[in-house]
Amino acid sequence: MTNRIAHGGGITAAARLYGGRPEDWLDLSTGINPNPIALPEIPVSAWHRLPDQHLVERAREAARIYYRTGDVQPLPVPGTQSVIQLLPRLRSAGNAAILSPTYGEYARAFALAGLPAPGIAEIDDLTPEHKLVIVVNPNNPDGRTLSVSRLRQLHDRLQERGGVLVVDEAFGDMEPESSLAPHAASMPNLIIFRSFGKFFGLAGLRLGFVIAEASILGRFEDWLGPWAVSGPALSLAASLMAGDTTTVRNRVLDRRSALDAVLRQAKLKTIGGTGLFALVADDHASDIYSHLCRHHVLVRKFDYAPNWLRFGLAPDEDADRRLAGALEDYSI
Repeated sequence: MTNRIAHGGGITAAARLYGGRPEDWLDLSTGINPNPIALPEIPVSAWHRLPDQHLVERAREAARIYYRTGDVQPLPVPGTQSVIQLLPRLRSAGNAAILSPTYGEYARAFALAGLPAPGIAEIDDLTPEHKLVIVVNPNNPDGRTLSVSRLRQLHDRLQERGGVLVVDEAFGDMEPESSLAPHAASMPNLIIFRSFGKFFGLAGLRLGFVIAEASILGRFEDWLGPWAVSGPALSLAASLMAGDTTTVRNRVLDRRSALDAVLRQAKLKTIGGTGLFALVADDHASDIYSHLCRHHVLVRKFDYAPNWLRFGLAPDEDADRRLAGALEDYSI
């Protein structure tokens, strides 16, 4: 059994260690929009009944338009974590490879299945034996982004040897120009994972989408079983993805700009990130992390990169000032 991975969002554990009530902490440890979108009305029937097919079809159509997938109907799933754990079942005769460092649950899923899935630093490190390649794009936590053309070339190389390319676009809402979703119909050996909750600020909904050709989606659907996604989640997705998300996007950009200003003021070096978080490198990262925890501010640290800290977005100007004050109070 492999060790469980410590993710962001562990406010309860942090409060037990450093004190205070969880609700009084400032949680900057995740890559989730801190200003959730206003929720539309959910029909009572969505709560009362098992999810009817028309709810699934409405959500899939809204996702098709939102992600610009053409003839491909994205499959709703109960969070992308649910399908990450299914990936080892897709492994062909040959090894998997994960462009790393990245979201740790990919490597853990293969380790739990007893299958090799080495981390590779560059696409050029792939060998003909690699048949299932996983790329998080833009990457978590450093924001590395591969171009559409480079990913298409990689897909075509894998297709020639019967391989599959998996692209996790969980943070892709802020960078639609880098998404492979509009090309999915012409890339039969491609699987895309999209997160719903990060951009819309509704991670607790546990909703994601898989974009792939129909036979691959059918396998995921069979593995997940009936009624995998709740009626309320499907209803919300159908409504929100069909709406105007310009205000959400602009608010995220504003919050990221404010975070950058706080980090610059604290003389912390940003080395990467996405619209929803910034990655900082500092030789005193561990001390800064503990100092912020003593001020009941939680950020994300990394066991494999002890000089890294990931800062999520603060919800408002008061939270910006709280973070700035805690960082200003830090001394080596």
